[in-house]
Amino acid sequence: MINEFEDKGKIFTNIVSKSQVPVQIQTCTNLIRGMIHIGLDERFKDELNKSEMFIAITDASVFNLKGKLVHRCKFLALNLNHVVWIYQDEAKDKTGDDL
Repeated sequence: MINEFEDKGKIFTNIVSKSQVPVQIQTCTNLIRGMIHIGLDERFKDELNKSEMFIAITDASVFNLKGKLVHRCKFLALNLNHVVWIYQDEAKDKTGDDL
């Protein structure tokens, strides 16, 4: 880890602190449940409004339109053009059941 110090004593590191937010995301063909990571000083909406084309989702579970689990992965990059809706979710396990 590289640390840099400002004259006033502020420490800069390469580590970016973020919080995990559980989400549900609907695309035209799938429902995705997982975690997005938001900067500590950012809002959920700020993450979505960035100029990047993709949003990173970790611990993703992908369900078909009938609700059947079709895929799980540790990391999924989702093109934001495919998002129909997204919301911050309650705690769910990887199968989509309430904890």
